[in-house]
Amino acid sequence: MNTSIQIAFEIARVLSAIAFLFYGIACLVTPRMDAEFERYGLARFRRPIGAVECLGALGLLAGQFNRPVLVLAAAGLTLTMVMAIATRIRIGDSLARTLPAIVLLALNAFVLGVAVTQD
Repeated sequence: MNTSIQIAFEIARVLSAIAFLFYGIACLVTPRMDAEFERYGLARFRRPIGAVECLGALGLLAGQFNRPVLVLAAAGLTLTMVMAIATRIRIGDSLARTLPAIVLLALNAFVLGVAVTQD
């Protein structure tokens, strides 16, 4: 694999893992996220989504040693961000509020693409 692609892949994988671990924990424990998930109309899914995000982050990290885990984690987080963007559009959020989900979608789609094509 091209060295610059490998470096970009590793940076994207680690940045995404950090972001999802942080956000997933916030979903699980912070009152601020209670209000956000109420606003999304998804209050009952806050904890499961937080758990999925934490597991996905850990999967991205464990994926360093196990490609199938990496592929599953990146695919799951990519799908999670597709749904997050759809939710933001459904509730009428601005582009600025939707941008973090778009960036995380791009990072995870890149990680997924590299993970399924690397030798």
